[in-house]
Amino acid sequence: MLLSVPLSALSRVGQSTAQSLKKLGLETVQDLLFYFPFRYDDFSQSTPIDKIEAGQNVSISGTIEMIQNKRSAKQRRQLTEALISDESGMIKAIWFNQPFITQNLKPGDLVSLAGKTAESYGQLTIVSPQYEKVGANGALIHTQGLVPVYHLNADFSQKQLRFLIKQAIDAADKIEEWLPEKILKDLHLMSLSDAVRQTHFPKDFEEAQIARQRIGFGELFLRQLRAQSLKQQIKHKQAPKIEFQEILTRRFVQSLPFTLTAGQKQAAWEILQDINRNAPMSRLLEGDVGSGKTVVAAMALFNAAINKYQGALMAPTEILASQHYKSLLDLLGSFNVKLALLTGNQTEANFALPKSKNARREHIIQEAEIIIGTQALIQDYNIPKLALVIVDEQHRFGVRQRQKLQQSSVSLWPHFLSMTATPIPRSLALSIYGNLDLSLIKELPKNRKAIITKIIAEEQREQAYIFLRQQIESGRQAFIICPLVEESDKLGVKSATAEYKRLQADIFPDIAIGLIHGRLKSNDKEKVMKEFAEGKIKILVATAVVEVGVDVPNASAMLIEGAERFGLAQLHQFRGRVGRGPHQSYCLLLTSKEQLNPNTAERLQALSKYNDGLSLAKIDLKLRGAGDLYGLIQSGFPELRIASLFDYEMIKKAQKAAEDLISSDPELSAYPLIKAKLQTEAETEAHLE
Repeated sequence: MLLSVPLSALSRVGQSTAQSLKKLGLETVQDLLFYFPFRYDDFSQSTPIDKIEAGQNVSISGTIEMIQNKRSAKQRRQLTEALISDESGMIKAIWFNQPFITQNLKPGDLVSLAGKTAESYGQLTIVSPQYEKVGANGALIHTQGLVPVYHLNADFSQKQLRFLIKQAIDAADKIEEWLPEKILKDLHLMSLSDAVRQTHFPKDFEEAQIARQRIGFGELFLRQLRAQSLKQQIKHKQAPKIEFQEILTRRFVQSLPFTLTAGQKQAAWEILQDINRNAPMSRLLEGDVGSGKTVVAAMALFNAAINKYQGALMAPTEILASQHYKSLLDLLGSFNVKLALLTGNQTEANFALPKSKNARREHIIQEAEIIIGTQALIQDYNIPKLALVIVDEQHRFGVRQRQKLQQSSVSLWPHFLSMTATPIPRSLALSIYGNLDLSLIKELPKNRKAIITKIIAEEQREQAYIFLRQQIESGRQAFIICPLVEESDKLGVKSATAEYKRLQADIFPDIAIGLIHGRLKSNDKEKVMKEFAEGKIKILVATAVVEVGVDVPNASAMLIEGAERFGLAQLHQFRGRVGRGPHQSYCLLLTSKEQLNPNTAERLQALSKYNDGLSLAKIDLKLRGAGDLYGLIQSGFPELRIASLFDYEMIKKAQKAAEDLISSDPELSAYPLIKAKLQTEAETEAHLE
């Protein structure tokens, strides 16, 4: 069987089944073979019937003594009941709404069953078990051994998918091995064809682990190859040398209304050393919410301006870009630096601009020493003396977007600094940003009070409103975060627009309330944020648009509606909007019992227990996965199928192997299969962006 064979050519795949498979992204035999299980049910030990207890997951083999369809007395559901015996005893099996089973199984058939047992009216029962006839179709793949379990939609069953993979599994022999033999030998990795076969149908957990290590290494190796290839390309570029201006930099630091933390000083020094070279800097600055990354960025941008170069700071939203512009005006305003804001809707500067919109933009590009903006910066502009590019919240921009901004200079290859407030475990940072050096700001500014975080139930809503009113009456301000904008939500969570109207009319009619969300026009957003910052608006109802970039030190309380709808990292970002002043601050997580599954409860409990983002990021990664936490798809990376972002040792091995390969053959001329894999990855990235 060829890997390119369409799945419609397989046995039992009609038009309807082919459509269901297509929804899973499966159209060819190759797609099917590379659709891996996420776990295994362990039915490696067959249990004698007389040893079975209620509540167990068991595998049994026996003979059908009796099987029949009937209707339940109360709910009138169709039931299929069977009695199964082995040498030790007898057990009842029951299936719901599957009357066709009596066509497949008959008295006297030898069967293998796997499922969970329960006790009903004193009788031991195995409920809705998987079943197979022993000896009918060769090896048993649903009820014995390690049984693979896949992510599926409602249109398709585990049994159907296993049946199809079993049909196609011999085609694994035709999978080309693209890893060099030396890497396979040095790292003791099995061949790709064997790994694919054994990932689906392993003999035991050890074999499954070894197989998954080979596939996982391949995923990590490709990422590291791309990172090392980019690093190699940049290494040969000529960057402008931004000389460290010690006297003016000291004067800048002394002008600050606060003392820099040790982490800020260390990160700033690493960056200033990097940009004082002709080799382009590629660095990631990571710091928790409120750790003071902006002032570190300001120091680097200031040095670029003093050296008669231009610096650009790109933010993912207009609100965050505007916030950065105001912050940099405050920090650098007394040093005669030409600052400008350039977004899709805004042009602003601390120097004179023409009246014409196009002329204003062109004047900013030519004259500003520091330009703050959104994606507008990478669309049509060539910044003539661009020497330093800073991207805030790097994971929100695609790889190509970042490179385009870096290449927007006419003749120079600028230094690159990425900033993120999303705490990233070191292994994950290495995996995602393998081409970047890492600077960490670990501590928060002194005298910053820990935010008190409480989980509250729906019946405590009134007390929460009373508490918010008390905060307002004591001179503070508050946020109320809602998951959606419009009231078209079928899931029953609060929408920002409806909640704003309800709060204004029924709960806080005497308090000034504002509304902000992503669909508001820029001028309206600016007006609301200005009034909130000035204290005219006391309560701001908002969506996730305030996740980053809103800095109002007087805000001391936050109520998050439908808290279960957000990941830990995002909740931590929301919470970081309060606690930025000297006042004790609070974050209330409102959730309903119906939505509170064990994982959700664990997430919210973690938020109430921990105030540092790194601890929360690690918990969120384990509970939700990197795709949910960091939006890696938006980062231009296909989702990892098997590799673990916690396997630091494997990531290091992949990085070392990629470094060795790229340094010996930068163009990968001797490795056409690897080159083809990277090209496929690049095409996937372009599609995702």
